[in-house]
Amino acid sequence: MTAFAHNTTIDTALRDPLLLGAALGTSPTWDPWIGILRAAYGLELSASERVAFDAVAGGREPPQKRVRELWAIVGRRSGKSRIAAALASFIAAFQDHAGKLAPGEVGSILVLAASRTQAQTVYGYIRAFFESSAILSQLIESVTGEEIKLTGNIAISVHTNSHKTVRGRTLLAAVFDEVAFWRDETTSLPDIEVFRAVLPALATTGGLLIGISSPYSQRGLLYAKHRDCFGKDDAQVLVVQAPTRFFNPTIDTDIIDQAHRDDPESAAAEWDAKFRGDLSTFVDRAVVERCVDIGVHERPYLRQYRYVAFCDPSGGAHDSMTLGIAHREGDRGVLDCVREAKPPFVPADVVGEFCRVLNTYKIASVTGDRYAGAWVSDAFRKEGVRYVASERSRSEIYIDSLPQLMGGTMSLLDNIRLVGQISQLERRTTRTGRDNIDHMSGASDDLCNAALGAVMHVPSLNRADANHSGSNNRPVVHLGHANMKRRRDQRAGPTSNSSRPGFGPPPWRDERNTQ
Repeated sequence: MTAFAHNTTIDTALRDPLLLGAALGTSPTWDPWIGILRAAYGLELSASERVAFDAVAGGREPPQKRVRELWAIVGRRSGKSRIAAALASFIAAFQDHAGKLAPGEVGSILVLAASRTQAQTVYGYIRAFFESSAILSQLIESVTGEEIKLTGNIAISVHTNSHKTVRGRTLLAAVFDEVAFWRDETTSLPDIEVFRAVLPALATTGGLLIGISSPYSQRGLLYAKHRDCFGKDDAQVLVVQAPTRFFNPTIDTDIIDQAHRDDPESAAAEWDAKFRGDLSTFVDRAVVERCVDIGVHERPYLRQYRYVAFCDPSGGAHDSMTLGIAHREGDRGVLDCVREAKPPFVPADVVGEFCRVLNTYKIASVTGDRYAGAWVSDAFRKEGVRYVASERSRSEIYIDSLPQLMGGTMSLLDNIRLVGQISQLERRTTRTGRDNIDHMSGASDDLCNAALGAVMHVPSLNRADANHSGSNNRPVVHLGHANMKRRRDQRAGPTSNSSRPGFGPPPWRDERNTQ
């Protein structure tokens, strides 16, 4: 580590063109960020920096020393990822970690993002901060696709959000990038799970936790930190909140104004950094898990039941193509089978595979999502299966399934992805006052749509129920009165051997006249 490193403040490193400033640049638009970072480190603020701090801190006083947690709730195009990378680079290169690491122990600065693409974006910025500076580049020992190792047993790593990736590490800092949009189908609280996992790893080193994100719904870790700590003189936690215009005054305001006209709630979150008030959880994960038959991954075909199928088709490039099969037992909808083909795939091949499953359950027609491509019905027809577009939208299917989910009268399969997708559905109130159910931003619901679509399309009675009820309710013929049978016989007339004139075989058919 260089001799100057331990005495260099974060604002000095970011402004120095020989250090982090070599990649950050000298634009004055970074001044609000630099003032906030100075406040997070407990440095004295100038008059202009204090004005900027007061504009974003909710009326609290600046911290007197470096905080343990910094949460920045900001709008789109505000430089979040670059600041996250700058913080990770500063902590790695300029802070004194002597005495925090045992001999041979590696200290990690971990940057977690919502997706691999976002993680690679932050990683690219980190590499630029080191490689753009002739001084900082001397600290690099090795560079891989996801990690930069520096002298002094320091490593900067980027990963997608997972509470499993942080365990077993000694963390000098952790950066949560776009934490409001973290999704994990194994849990409905991925942000909180990761937060709980990093706290012990940061406690031994006194490391800094940084969360930088645009806001989303009024739930989750970011919202909890804003609710509990924004505007409060907390010595350990600093929460700031500001719109895009504050951090990026060069943004084209016409774009923001148009977004407000198109969708006010979405624009308020994306550009004004306000949590959305039109979103709520559709159904709690505990409710969904109560409907799961533990250990049952697929049910065999049984002759006494009538099975139905629902398909969520896909072109094979981006979304999964899914199939669900279900039947009814009394008042309970039972999911028997789910199939998912993840992209990329050839749609015709997947249709053939799905049709073989349908044949197993003696199903000759499948109901499906109103997919735009005409190939869907043609592909199924070639396999001898009729494809019928559903009369209900996926939102209507989800709404109709809620009573069965809440009442526990639905039997689901033990499928983690299915449970996760149902749990991550959210209810959005449109401007017309109607509720729309859809997946969260960044999540998917292909498997959920096929499974709940199948369950909600099962008939009211299955074959077993119909046969059972028929034995006790045989149709009864009611005659008008007691003489009905006699009158019916009289109308029928005599039999063919009657001697009455005009009856019997015609004379030319008489055997006696043929001689």
